[in-house]
Amino acid sequence: MNYNKYIIDTKSEEFALHIISLCKELKSDGLNFVLAKQLLRSGTSVGANLRERVNAQSRRDFINKFQIALKEADESAYWLELLYKSGIIEESKFTLLYNELKEIIAIITASLNKLKNNED
Repeated sequence: MNYNKYIIDTKSEEFALHIISLCKELKSDGLNFVLAKQLLRSGTSVGANLRERVNAQSRRDFINKFQIALKEADESAYWLELLYKSGIIEESKFTLLYNELKEIIAIITASLNKLKNNED
């Protein structure tokens, strides 16, 4: 499938791949499994929702895909914070992923502001 890939698409895909890698590294015991599963779902959902915008049925649907991606990114930040604060992942991994996520959130937020301002 061919579509115009923007920087947000590349960054969200790279983030998803990093999340997949992290989740593969985590022990598969009860607690880690639950936390990893939550992070895996939200962390990969960011890019999936951004990808869905390509086939949006309307401008409102297009904007909605960005809004959902932003919510999933924020949820991912929450799970990363829990994993770090509980000592499950080390600071270097947390910092790398968290900074990546902050950049994605900033791009999505700027895109949403621009889209919403163009509606007026």
